[in-house]
Amino acid sequence: MNLPATEALAISARGIQKRFGAVVAAADIHLDIVHGQKVSLIGSNGAGKTTFVNMLTGFIQPDEGTILLHGENITGLAPRKVARLGVARSFQIPQLYKDLSVLDNMLVAVASQHNNLSFWRPAKNAAAIARAQQLLERFELSQHAQRLVGELPGGVRKLLDIAMALTRQPKVLLLDEPTSGVSGDEKFPMMETVMRALAQEAVTVLFVEHDMDIVERFADRVVAFYSGRIIADDVPAAALAAPDVRRYVTGTLR
Repeated sequence: MNLPATEALAISARGIQKRFGAVVAAADIHLDIVHGQKVSLIGSNGAGKTTFVNMLTGFIQPDEGTILLHGENITGLAPRKVARLGVARSFQIPQLYKDLSVLDNMLVAVASQHNNLSFWRPAKNAAAIARAQQLLERFELSQHAQRLVGELPGGVRKLLDIAMALTRQPKVLLLDEPTSGVSGDEKFPMMETVMRALAQEAVTVLFVEHDMDIVERFADRVVAFYSGRIIADDVPAAALAAPDVRRYVTGTLR
């Protein structure tokens, strides 16, 4: 793809290599992601997309190569340092406190920005409560504010997890299979809510996704992985029509 100048890049990966024994998880990955883009990372299990996300967030260190975040080298930094520089993440299984209310989960997330303790208590100051309530309203969660998380359906938990990730006002937000475990009738309304909420933030979004209907509707760009390599990088219609993607990812070409 034709990309703008370096100063417009949120993420720039150069020559990323990663092996786990004989398994090649990343083979000379070169990838630039423009600030503000919504990019979907696709590929079968073991293709390398999650390894790339884990290297970007500091959970795994590349064997070779460099990763820049808005021009700053973050290669080899610990996850907490990467987070402080502006990278946030939601997980396939929401990381929530099931015995706390929705509002208190948000307040724990707010408190974690200023606290290095291993266990955080909900922040109770006026500014924290205002920020939490603002995000709950944006994600259409205000009506659930006093409910215990353990009572919530899967789609609502996903929305809460993503809202919590935004408390840091990140530059880059990574969503790991946001529609996984969400019912068919919930997934499109849920993603529409997410994208409306994110449109109000100056954030670049990368989301790992296996549902190609979601990918086609909500991504500006698709990066497809296979065997540790990028096999397509284009707008959704072109990327999903690529022969290697149809053969190795979607299974529509035999």
